[in-house]
Amino acid sequence: MSGPTYAPPPGLAGVRWRAFGIGVLASGVAVAIGAGDPTRFYPAYLLAYHCWLGIGLGSLALLMVQHLTGGAWGMMTRRIFEAGAGTLPLMAVMFVPLAFGLGYLYPWTDTATVMADPVLRQKMTYLSPPFFVARTAFYFAAWIALAWLLARWSRAQDRTGDPRYAASMRKLSGGGLVLWCLTLTLAAVDWLMSLEPHWFSTIFGLIVVGGQGLSALAFAIIVLSRLAAREPLAGVVKPVHFHDLGNLLLAFVVLWAYLAFSQLLIIWSGNLAEEIPWYLHRIQGSWTAVAVAIAVFYFAVPFLLLLSRQRKRRARAIAAVAGAILVARLVDLIFLIGPEFSPAGFRVNAVDAAAVVGIGGLWIAMFAWQLGRRPLLPVGDPDLQDGISPAHG
Repeated sequence: MSGPTYAPPPGLAGVRWRAFGIGVLASGVAVAIGAGDPTRFYPAYLLAYHCWLGIGLGSLALLMVQHLTGGAWGMMTRRIFEAGAGTLPLMAVMFVPLAFGLGYLYPWTDTATVMADPVLRQKMTYLSPPFFVARTAFYFAAWIALAWLLARWSRAQDRTGDPRYAASMRKLSGGGLVLWCLTLTLAAVDWLMSLEPHWFSTIFGLIVVGGQGLSALAFAIIVLSRLAAREPLAGVVKPVHFHDLGNLLLAFVVLWAYLAFSQLLIIWSGNLAEEIPWYLHRIQGSWTAVAVAIAVFYFAVPFLLLLSRQRKRRARAIAAVAGAILVARLVDLIFLIGPEFSPAGFRVNAVDAAAVVGIGGLWIAMFAWQLGRRPLLPVGDPDLQDGISPAHG
């Protein structure tokens, strides 16, 4: 096939090995510190795991959205999303430690606790460790299958330029996005909501869906801003592409805020004994400051900054906003998980930091390896030239 190859820059190999080394070292530190106290280690591991898993799952969703809708923004980010989705096999393997630590995370794993609680007795069939692990295996099987098929057809499209592959990816993405939403909603209930098994919210899964899409898009913007500064994408990625991504980022910020506020409003106005304690645990002591910080830095500040057209067209500026959103997403996960294990107040210890860096290093190493295996742009896509030079640029 003639034309530019858009081969990945050789520097990706260095990024991969540095990230891998940092990941192994930090993971070793987390295990060494937390080995004597599983009650500290497993909550830290759960937090770090969801921080990085969310980017991979969000990447899979945005990849399918791009196949369904097209657009220049997707041409520039498709490989990033494919690489992000390609980390899911790694995250499936990294779930194994959590499977061995369920007893340190979920109160419903203790038979005596369940039998003494009439609410938990009603949920004991669903909330049982074997069924929990089996559901998790099904979720990952579905997500990995979707990512694998999309990557396989994308590689075939690169080789042949056959438009039939674009049609196949579009058809799979339609049903796949529905499957992704359903399975991720159930996974959110299993992994996060059941930390406090008396509590329930019908909108919680959608909040997790919105947060993962937001974190994946923010990560993609940061990566693209780095790639756009060097060959082969220097001069190919234009301000209009970042402008489109900035608009999409703004939409995700508003969507997440709408869903989160809707849940708060409905539960607070209902004032039901089964629902309101979840929020009461999160507005006491230093957790109040965390809640305020999320409202300010996960919604208000990004919302105001992303209203600026000029800021969205500058790679460094939009990347800075995206980076701040990723940090705020980590704080949001601390808010979702932390009060179950530290009800007295917000705290971050060495195990938390080491776990986030350790899993993150291994995740980035896998991501860089996936990104380096393919051209940085979908060279076989018939709409590539329209994506490089959009009509509204």
